[in-house]
Amino acid sequence: MIRVLLADDHLLIREALVLLLETEDGIEVAADVGRGDEAVDRALALKPDVAVLDIDMPGLDGLSAAERLSRDLPGCRLVIVTAHGRPGNLRRAMAAGVRGFLGKDAPGARLAEVIRQVAAGARYIDPQLAADALAAEECPLTPRELDTLRAAADGAPVSRIARTLGLSEGTVRNYLSAAVTKLGVHNRHAAVTTARDLGWL
Repeated sequence: MIRVLLADDHLLIREALVLLLETEDGIEVAADVGRGDEAVDRALALKPDVAVLDIDMPGLDGLSAAERLSRDLPGCRLVIVTAHGRPGNLRRAMAAGVRGFLGKDAPGARLAEVIRQVAAGARYIDPQLAADALAAEECPLTPRELDTLRAAADGAPVSRIARTLGLSEGTVRNYLSAAVTKLGVHNRHAAVTTARDLGWL
C-alpha cells in the first residue's frame, strides 16, 4: 500500500483528488491539508511514502515544502502538481529532489500512475514542461541576488532585508539594483514579479 499525503489549498480540488485516489488499488490517502507548512508538519509526523504538493499554497509554497521534506524526510517521494508550468519551477523542483512534476490539466488517472512510478523510484516529468525547460534561458541572477529578492518580496524596507540577511544596507541596495538591471525592469517590485513568473523564486 502506497501511503500518500495530499496538499492543495483549493478544497474542492483536494476533495476530488482524495476521492479519485481512494478508488485506486494500492493507494491510501494518509492525510490531506491546505497549506504548505501543514504539509511539512503532517508529513514529518505520518511519514508517507509520497507527498503530492500543489505549487501555490499559503504558509509555504509547494517548492519550499518540497525542499524541506527532501532534507528532513528523504524517504518520502515528492510530486509537484501545478497550474503554472514555468520552466524555472521545474528546475527548482528537480534541484529539490522532486520525482514527479505534472500540470493540473493532466487526466485524473495520470496522478495515480505518477504516484506509483515515483513510489517505485522512477521519475515522471510532463513532456511539454520538460521541453519548455530545455528551451528556457538560465537565470542570470546570483544566489545572493535571489536571496535578496526573496527577502524583498513582501515589500520589506532595505534596513529589514539587511538585518534578515546579515548584510549592510549598501550591499542590499547593490544586489537589488543588479537584479533590476539584469531583468530589465524599473524597480525591485517588478524584479520580484518577473523572477517569480519565471520560476526563479
